Parts: sequence; structure tokens; C-alpha cells
Amino acid sequence: MRSLFPTLGALLLGGLLTACNGSTAGSTAGSTAGSAGGVASGKASSTPAATDNAQADIGDVLATVDGIQIGTKEFEEAAARKTPASGDSLSDAEKKEVLDHLVEEKLLYKAALDKRLDQDPKVQKVMVNTLLRQVVYANVRNSDFSDEELQAYYEANKDDFVVPAKVQIKRILIKIKVDRPDAEAKAEAERIRAEVVKNPDSFKDIASKYSEDPFRRRGGDVGFVSKDGKPGLDSAVVDKAFSMTVGDVSKVFKSENGYNIITVPNKRERVERTFQQMKGSVLRKVKNEKLKTMYEDYVAQLKTGAKIDIDNAKLASLKVTPTNRRLSSGLSMRGGLGGPKGADGPPPKKPAPKKPPTKKLPAAKDGGQ
Repeated sequence: MRSLFPTLGALLLGGLLTACNGSTAGSTAGSTAGSAGGVASGKASSTPAATDNAQADIGDVLATVDGIQIGTKEFEEAAARKTPASGDSLSDAEKKEVLDHLVEEKLLYKAALDKRLDQDPKVQKVMVNTLLRQVVYANVRNSDFSDEELQAYYEANKDDFVVPAKVQIKRILIKIKVDRPDAEAKAEAERIRAEVVKNPDSFKDIASKYSEDPFRRRGGDVGFVSKDGKPGLDSAVVDKAFSMTVGDVSKVFKSENGYNIITVPNKRERVERTFQQMKGSVLRKVKNEKLKTMYEDYVAQLKTGAKIDIDNAKLASLKVTPTNRRLSSGLSMRGGLGGPKGADGPPPKKPAPKKPPTKKLPAAKDGGQ
């Protein structure tokens, strides 16, 4: 099945390209498949959906399978991947074997269409991403962007290429509840802080035992946070952390979620980088902005010629509970059907940073933070 999927993707994509270019698609699976197979530009076609601007030249027709044509170009590409048993060229038997395999793929493709697998969301996503790469992004190259253009972008957006100052925050949160009003929550937080001050090295264990925020399972370790904050973390906690000295334990203070005790094991200073150091990152940003604009323009063009009917009443009546709370509001640009990820594909994953060694926290002094 490894060789089947690319064929399905290419053939199904051909049908999509035909539709996007305003061609008239065939009324049956066979005619759709025929147009997707790609009839020669400038050659006679037995399929009404074939158009010069939507179809690639397939060469001479070698075989037809339920209306799907196999051309010499497709055959030559497949044959070039086969090693002759002897000599420098394939024997007649080996060429027949290659053609038989292509026939099998067309039969499987036809069976896939009959089962409407082109309606599968995963197949459609592959088709759309391939369409965007071939039709929208194909002509964007790194060499299109001059050093002067990149330098100007860097100068106008320097803050985007700075490593901001960060603090590592460890937190214990005691919430105000119906059965634990404000005064009781504060008293509990004061009691817990006294435990921490008595034995600062036990902060992790105490947080794991008492804290009522999502970082409890990590011993209260929120991680490194910039002044811009972190989703779900009160800005009051971030502001307090930046005002503290490494190793101190804060006094109990109130935020919108309840009463907090925090400590700051480490701080990282702001790091500025030169254009030459960040040139690669600048190029990726400029290119992705270009791709985003091309994507939006192309989709707008498709919408102009499309008839789109939306049942707003039905839409409003649907109750949806997201299963992924990190889902981006830019779904159409990232997680949906298509959307630019950059011509070079998504950026490589960075290895997880090594955790710095845990420092012992000195006991808070009288009149602490």
C-alpha cells in the first residue's frame, strides 16, 4: 500500500485542481478518475473534464482502466525506479510487470472512489495541502527575499527576535471556596508558608501536597515565564515573581484565583541578537507572512466564484465542547484543511531544555517579599 497512497493523492488532487480551475467535473466516479489521471495537454481526450490548464501531459496512452488513462510519462517514471534483472534496460516481461502494477493501482483508485474515500477528511487534507504547495506556494523561494528586505524587517520588528527576560516560578495556590471563605483560605496559606519558611528545601513536597493549581503535580513548578505571562497564570503572580530576588519566598498574597506563595529559583536575563545571528529566523517569518497573504488571496478568489450556503440557525443550535483547549483561533491557517506552514515545511522540533540543577532555597528573612 506504500505505492498506492501517492497515486491516490495525485489522482484525487487532479480532480480537485480541475474543480478549482472552473472545469466541469465528470458525473461519475469513472469520469472523475479519468480527469484526475491527467490527459495530455494538446492531445485528444476521452474525458470531458480534461482541460489544458488543469492537466499535465501524460504522453501517449498505454492503457485505459475503466476510463482512467495510463500514459507513457507515468509508466516511464515508475519503470525508472525498477532495476533490470540483467543488462541496462528492462526486458519486455519487466515492462509488463510495471504496467500491470499501474493497472492495479488504477483499479484500487477506482475502488476507493466507489467507496467515496475522497470524502474522508484526512484524504481531503492531504489533497488541499498538496494543492497549496503546487498551485499557491510553488514559486516562493528563499532567493526571492533580498538581504535589504530582511534587514528592514528585522529593524522594524527587533522585539520579535529578542530572548526576553524570564523567571522560574514555583507556586502554591490556596483557593477560596464556598466551604472555605476568604479568611480561612488566607489562614491556610499562612500556615503552609510557615512550613515552607521552616524548611525551604521542602517547597516541592509541600506544593505537591497542598497546592490547588494545575502545577501541583510538578511540585508547583510553573517553569520559566516572561513578563508577558503564561496562559492560565494570574498576572499578579508574574509581577510578584519579577520583583523578587532569587531564592526568596514571598509573603502570602492574593490573586484572582486565591492566595499564593511563590519562590523564584532562577532568573534569565534578556538577550539581544544581531541581524546576522537571526537572519534565518527573519527569513522564515518574512516568507511565512508572504505565504499567509498568498493563501488568503487564493481562498478569497475561490470564494468569489463559489456558491456557499450556510445554515446559521443550525450552526447556532450545535453545542460543541472542545476536546483540545490549546486549539488555536487560527485553525484555518494551522490545524484545518491547508494553511501555510512555510515552503520548507513545519520547523523542526527543538529538544527539550535540560532542567537546571535545583538550588537550595534559603529561609525567608523577616519582612520577606
